[in-house]
Amino acid sequence: MEIVSYPPGMPCWADMGSPDLSASKNFYSQLLGWDYEDTAPESGGYQLATVRGKYVAGLGPQFQKGIPAVWTTYLAVSDADATARAVRDAGGQVFMEPMNVMDQGRMAVFADPTGAVVAAWQPVKMPGAGLANEPGAVCWNELDTRDPARAKDFYGKVFGWSTSEMPTGATPYTMWHLGDGERPIGGMMKMGKNWPAEVPPHWMVCFAVHDADTGVEIVRELGGAVFFGPEDIGPGRFAVVADPQGAAFAIIKLKEGS
Repeated sequence: MEIVSYPPGMPCWADMGSPDLSASKNFYSQLLGWDYEDTAPESGGYQLATVRGKYVAGLGPQFQKGIPAVWTTYLAVSDADATARAVRDAGGQVFMEPMNVMDQGRMAVFADPTGAVVAAWQPVKMPGAGLANEPGAVCWNELDTRDPARAKDFYGKVFGWSTSEMPTGATPYTMWHLGDGERPIGGMMKMGKNWPAEVPPHWMVCFAVHDADTGVEIVRELGGAVFFGPEDIGPGRFAVVADPQGAAFAIIKLKEGS
């Protein structure tokens, strides 16, 4: 599905800072079919991953040594500075103050009160990903947290999100909605006792693939890790994996109509 703009509050982009950018480019190219477009020299080597010539995600070098490689979810905003103020007022922590990204947009990075890191993107020339919900592109963003109630309060105040609950056994799955919109824009799962204590709250990025089982095989062959699956869930066949640099993410073969 091609996308040309995102309403404020919608997940719109994902990127990852890698300690070995060349290896990461090779890994995601083989797994997700990505090609790459190098950005301006002043971006420090940031790569725009493409599928069918459309931007789907970003890969860049890791500027702070010794920190874990992670995928970051970006939420579209109309005013990054106002969002940063709202984050603080709602009990969050701003890690990167709003800054211009050349002439493409304005961004900020923060953590919600439960500890999950997420970014804000105020578009200028670049709205975000040009594709979603098809192989090689992001199809879902999920907050995994130990305090869903606090997260609901925070994202409701800062982004105007509402929630609905989907029964999934002992622990219901939470859907995020823009205002009163019916279509979910993301999800939330409570991190229970089965989650390792050292795993912090986080936003998980999920990419659509042509075949989840083949995807898992590729991850293993290229030196990545498989944490879960592949297993069949409601929207399709799903697995949680990590690349060879340790960045965790999910893949799913979507069912028709999902």
